[in-house]
Amino acid sequence: MKKYLLLFTIIISVQLFGQQNNPPNIVVIISDDHAFQTISAYGSTMTQTPGIDRLAKEGALFTNAYVTNSICGPSRATFLSGKYSHLNGFRDNENSNFNFNQNIFVKQLQKAGYQTAWIGKMHLGDNIPQGLDYYNILPDQGHYYNPDFIGSGNKRTHHEGYVTNIISDFSEQWLDNRNKQKPFCLIIGHKATHRIWMPDLPDLGMFETKTFPLPSTFYDDYKTRKAAQVQDMSIAKTMLMGYDLKMFDNMQEADKIGAIKRMSPEQKMVFMDYYNNIHKELKEKNLNGNALTEWKYQRYMRDYLATAASLDRNIDRIVTYLDKNNLANNTIVIYMSDQGFYMGEHGWFDKRFMYEESFRTPMVMRFPGVIKPGTKINDFIMNVDIAPTLLQAANATIPQDYQGQSFLPLLKHEKYTPKKELYYHYYENGEHSVSPHFGIKTERYKLIRFYKRIESWELFDMKKDPDELNNIYGSKKMKKVTKKLKQQLLDLIEKYKDEEAKKLFYEPIN
Repeated sequence: MKKYLLLFTIIISVQLFGQQNNPPNIVVIISDDHAFQTISAYGSTMTQTPGIDRLAKEGALFTNAYVTNSICGPSRATFLSGKYSHLNGFRDNENSNFNFNQNIFVKQLQKAGYQTAWIGKMHLGDNIPQGLDYYNILPDQGHYYNPDFIGSGNKRTHHEGYVTNIISDFSEQWLDNRNKQKPFCLIIGHKATHRIWMPDLPDLGMFETKTFPLPSTFYDDYKTRKAAQVQDMSIAKTMLMGYDLKMFDNMQEADKIGAIKRMSPEQKMVFMDYYNNIHKELKEKNLNGNALTEWKYQRYMRDYLATAASLDRNIDRIVTYLDKNNLANNTIVIYMSDQGFYMGEHGWFDKRFMYEESFRTPMVMRFPGVIKPGTKINDFIMNVDIAPTLLQAANATIPQDYQGQSFLPLLKHEKYTPKKELYYHYYENGEHSVSPHFGIKTERYKLIRFYKRIESWELFDMKKDPDELNNIYGSKKMKKVTKKLKQQLLDLIEKYKDEEAKKLFYEPIN
């Protein structure tokens, strides 16, 4: 009996030693402005996304993943730092420059013996990245065609081709040439599907025969929502015929758009021939009013989804690489967007608001041996939670100032306390005229405090009003609910040490 116990103990010890000395590789793929409602794994019928769907089938689909601040740079800063915008210092895209001196999670992985890399879009300002053994990133937003990249030593290089494909090329090259003796963390940042939507040449026209139904809120009148009334992100008024939809009277006009001017003559000929034919048909129709707005919506959808097609294809390409190179069984793969996006809901494109289409983000995760294929995770998860989760999975140290909560125990079916409320704070007070705001989301309710541009509170019953059309703040029937939510919001403000929000919370609104 003692022999068997000793043998059993040895086997368990060897297994645990192997796990501790064989930490998982990590691949995180981050897209830009990719809406969950355009992904077939989430039930979308607009298009098919087999690459993302594959990860969901082989791992987990997160049905309630959210961001702390729905805008590109701040979202990535939160992901890297494990902290909210007010503590990591990158609040908006207009005035912020990321401080890499922080204990970002890639530094912690390096200390744990990982080789780290970031390839593609980062969009965190001009400071030289830290915590990365290798980087090759797009300057600022980058370009879809013939992009420039900035590599180690701040060296800038120019590359011919389509950016989504080039990012995958660089990613595979790095994986081929990495130190095979070390675990790795590779972050792949895609430009797609950011404005302006420019599909890869083979994808032009792939949705040309499809007519997309208008969202039920397309003609929203914003009757009870002051901040929504003053926004400037509507398809009707804000979406530009030239810049966004590539409707030009001549090539001189087209070349005023830098993204088009940088194309090669051969690329430009194929690209502009396609759009010139559409422009000719549009002029013959002579549309105006709602008819023109709805035409713009159809063009937007076709360009956006065609741009997303190469994104999905390249996600599948990287996953296939991992499988073919015997890396799949010990590699965490996460696909996520930096936030959600409006696909005509409320008549909008873009993001920023705490309303669901913007606040909520797609997220899928494959982790063989930990996540059972086909899993659906309905718990609240935020992008601030990813850094501590990856560090815990890697047996690395989680810095004490991290504000995220590791959800690794949830994945492993261990003791885990799920989030009951989510905290959000958006700061930018410029482009698209969206007023800064902060708020709380619970399972049923959402309470938002707008400030600066518009001073107002909004309250929504998500069970009765999932489209967030009816602001019921101030209703006598909601007095007790409002009081409870305000206390919960204040608790979160104090928990996350948001002093600016705390001050605004107490300021009266006339």
